[in-house]
Amino acid sequence: MQKLVFLSFLLSSLISVAQVKDKIAFGPYIQQMGTKDATICWSTLESAPTITDKDGNVKTIGEYKHHKIHLGNLEPNTEYQYDVLNDGSDEGKGTLTTYPDEIIPFNFAVTGDSRNRHDVHAKIVARIMETNPRFIINSGDLVANGRSISDWEAFFGVNKELMRNTPYYPVLGNHEKDSPYYYDLFDLPNNEKYYYFTVGDALFIVLDSEGKQISEPDFISEKNSDDFWKNAFSEYFNTQKKWLENVLELNKEAGFVFIFQHKPLYSAMKNRKAEAEQTRKFWGDIFERHKVQVFLNGHDHHYHRATKNGVHYITSAGAGAPLYDIELTLPETQKSSKIEHFVNVQINKKNAFLYVTDINGNEIETVEIKRRK
Repeated sequence: MQKLVFLSFLLSSLISVAQVKDKIAFGPYIQQMGTKDATICWSTLESAPTITDKDGNVKTIGEYKHHKIHLGNLEPNTEYQYDVLNDGSDEGKGTLTTYPDEIIPFNFAVTGDSRNRHDVHAKIVARIMETNPRFIINSGDLVANGRSISDWEAFFGVNKELMRNTPYYPVLGNHEKDSPYYYDLFDLPNNEKYYYFTVGDALFIVLDSEGKQISEPDFISEKNSDDFWKNAFSEYFNTQKKWLENVLELNKEAGFVFIFQHKPLYSAMKNRKAEAEQTRKFWGDIFERHKVQVFLNGHDHHYHRATKNGVHYITSAGAGAPLYDIELTLPETQKSSKIEHFVNVQINKKNAFLYVTDINGNEIETVEIKRRK
């Protein structure tokens, strides 16, 4: 049974961290949740530098100070109330619930490409909050431009109430642009680009489909352009692939395996079909061989589910970015829909159900996943 405990940040070692000059700008929000530990982050506005263009137009750019506290020695499956400001207001308060140390039912939410159209994003977040998820995973392109702090200001504004009580796991998308803001704002496992975590006997692996943020030099000729891009990322992706093999082998007894990355392995868009095929070629049979049940991605702004040799390849990218037409029906296609949506995943002891729900609360489809033997 879930227990309730109240956390106090009156200890002198924490007061110095929690005391801030300004009101909270981002957060508080929960990161790095475990059965006995958690991290709470928040940011405060430190200054407001300006930049002026040649026409005299002035733009203010917020500079933020990022705070975090790591909590240990917590009890599994226990609810804690926290307050990072401890100033008598509700601004710094939130609730965290540690993950269970046993196999019990729980649910989590998946969304993607929240990028822009913040009114749509807010409606999706409201729908997600109705499901009371243990955590949420965003399959990438959280913002339109990861190197624009104003985009992150909008993102955290929309997600403020959700993230103060719910751990949030991001996936790097092409619009994050490998931005320093991303690594400043999120506190993630491993190298923060690709990582994994577990809840009960479910394994969750986040991959990076984007690689390093680099530009092709002007002096590279057109005939050498393909070789430049291939060689620029080969070592990085091969290292990640070796890491994935190891993680899947170490966790081969997991009952459920979910993998997330931004770009799809099966695309229903004509101009992205070839890239998806190249991505599948790179990964080979790794997902089938390790009996991965679900591969979730974003990038194509609609819902699309394909299946191949027992693996469900799901595109869920309907959280705010402008929707894309579904141009192709692949041999592997099982379901597709051009509408804003999210996925609520309910994990039980013997099976899991993926409830795909549109922005209006209507069911797009329900997918059952059997527990691995």
